[in-house]
Amino acid sequence: MKEYEQEDPIPQGDLALQLTALPRETNGFGDIYGGWLVSQMDLAGTAMASRVASGRVATVSIDRMAFMVPVAVGAQLSFYTQTLDVGRSSIRMLVEVWSDDPVSSEWRKVTEAVFVFVAIDSTGRTRSVKPRR
Repeated sequence: MKEYEQEDPIPQGDLALQLTALPRETNGFGDIYGGWLVSQMDLAGTAMASRVASGRVATVSIDRMAFMVPVAVGAQLSFYTQTLDVGRSSIRMLVEVWSDDPVSSEWRKVTEAVFVFVAIDSTGRTRSVKPRR
């Protein structure tokens, strides 16, 4: 079991984004594209990491990606973020996606990944993360 997985999982961290899976984001079987889901996870993580960094951040890596169940069109998706570590200029953040399936009314974890962001200045150069007060 990975350090951020739990036996009886519940969302970890703060709700960063909620949206509904629409037909334009699906494959021929009616399931949401994994790449689209990853891009939404990146948006949620970026929003929270920029708060931690008090400014602009860039995604530098995605680690430990795991899809657990497919997402059907119409599912309500909730994206939770939890800061795992803050370095001199980097922020490691767990991003989880949960689905509320409209057909079964089942609440389940869809995927999770650890994103690493780096704080950057207006020219795109790495900068130090200032501690939040």
